[in-house]
Amino acid sequence: MIKAVDKIAAFVKHFLKGQRETDLIKINQGIIISELHKNLQEVDLARYEFKVFSQWGEDGIIQFLTNNIDIEYKTFIEFGVEDFYEANCRFLLMKDIWDGFVIDGSKKNIERLKDSYFYWRYPIKAINAFINRENICDLLEQSGFSKKVGIFSVDIDGVDYYVLEAALTNWQPSIIIVEYNGIFGRTNCVSVPYDPNFQRKTAHYSNIYYGASLAAFCSMLNVRGYGLVGVNSMGSNAFFVRRDLLNDKVRETSVDAIFKSTVFREGRDSSGKLSMISGADRRGVINDMPVYDTLTGAIIQVKELGD
Repeated sequence: MIKAVDKIAAFVKHFLKGQRETDLIKINQGIIISELHKNLQEVDLARYEFKVFSQWGEDGIIQFLTNNIDIEYKTFIEFGVEDFYEANCRFLLMKDIWDGFVIDGSKKNIERLKDSYFYWRYPIKAINAFINRENICDLLEQSGFSKKVGIFSVDIDGVDYYVLEAALTNWQPSIIIVEYNGIFGRTNCVSVPYDPNFQRKTAHYSNIYYGASLAAFCSMLNVRGYGLVGVNSMGSNAFFVRRDLLNDKVRETSVDAIFKSTVFREGRDSSGKLSMISGADRRGVINDMPVYDTLTGAIIQVKELGD
């Protein structure tokens, strides 16, 4: 029995060492690509994409932005990280040694993160909390960071619009990354109605009823001094920079110029299986669901939305 346990322990140790070595290779590859990208002169932010630990190409976009704007505090706060193995700011933590503070609603996810080989090696703090607009400011205070934090990354699959709006009453991040719902279209300023207990998986079986439109985020952030600088190629994440930090390399753009609808097919049927529905057909699945017009305050149905 003891020998069997020793063998399992040895296997786990070998596996974890292999994971660390694989991550180191990925980080070194990311460093090379990041250096090569310094020679690019692209207008489309998505052209700077590369993936190390991010879900899509956000690692590359973040490197471009942090290399080209003057950020006072090398800190990040990321909401909705799961276990942080795949996250927007992990490469920034492990390559550039930024200080990080992350929040996730799953206790198991946070426990797994704290058990990871990199949690003790790098300056990151993680807490378990279900985020809403009532508690976000108190949660952020636990970071201990200056309110001029380097990056906010928001991806909680629900009432992101309201949480970010509440957070910005006190905080002034240099860069804001938000997940938007491209199914809500290019021109509509809408979000799911506020519910402090909103959960994407139970709000609608399709799994595509969540969040807010890109136009809604732009409208809200515009009056708070942030300019849209781009979106990722998959049509899911938007990047905003505080206007006093914009320059010849990092320029403000518009929704009309760069809007991309969501490319990937994550919709589910009523039995919970991937439906593979795509394009305009996705909106039909959630036609009768309510959305909140962030400009007028009206509650309308998805089927009433324009393009």
